[in-house]
Amino acid sequence: MTDMRDTPTRRNHERTVAGERRRMRRADREVTDANAIAGIVAACRIVRVSYVDVEGLTIVPMNFGYKFENDGTLTLYLHSAPVGRKLDAIRAASNALAVAFEMETDCAVVEGRTPCNWSEAFKSVIGNGTASIVTDLAEARHGLQLLMAHQAGADHVEFTDRQVGSVTVWKIEADRLTAKIHDMPAPHHP
Repeated sequence: MTDMRDTPTRRNHERTVAGERRRMRRADREVTDANAIAGIVAACRIVRVSYVDVEGLTIVPMNFGYKFENDGTLTLYLHSAPVGRKLDAIRAASNALAVAFEMETDCAVVEGRTPCNWSEAFKSVIGNGTASIVTDLAEARHGLQLLMAHQAGADHVEFTDRQVGSVTVWKIEADRLTAKIHDMPAPHHP
């Protein structure tokens, strides 16, 4: 058993080093268990996707479906009209657009003793990955089914080829994930 005194709660001296990833500063809030991360993703309904294109940096909120493997691999499935800025950016990147994404759930204000002590309780997942348009009809259908299952609780929805072809299904394959939980503090009783 690990003594809590040996576990850092904060990593205040982390620095970004070229080619490496900085670790999360609040080690006490970091979630590393794949099942716990999967639980956070399952509770989220909106993912915010950020990318850079010829117009500059942008971010867009999207509904999503997902596949989370036991090894922690996350694939998000999204859909949109057959034309638009997101798809233009993916196509301009040869169907391999670098993106960042964020999702959160269980958000609640935590009142502090002074204005500078207020905070927010939350559970969140942040990641980086590659966005690509799904060209395989079977995978696009599966992505739409995952989206309906996650957003509407509608498992086993059948889509015709025409329905699948009427939208563009795209996916984000995550290559890095971090997750964080900031729980509500226990009630303070005098």
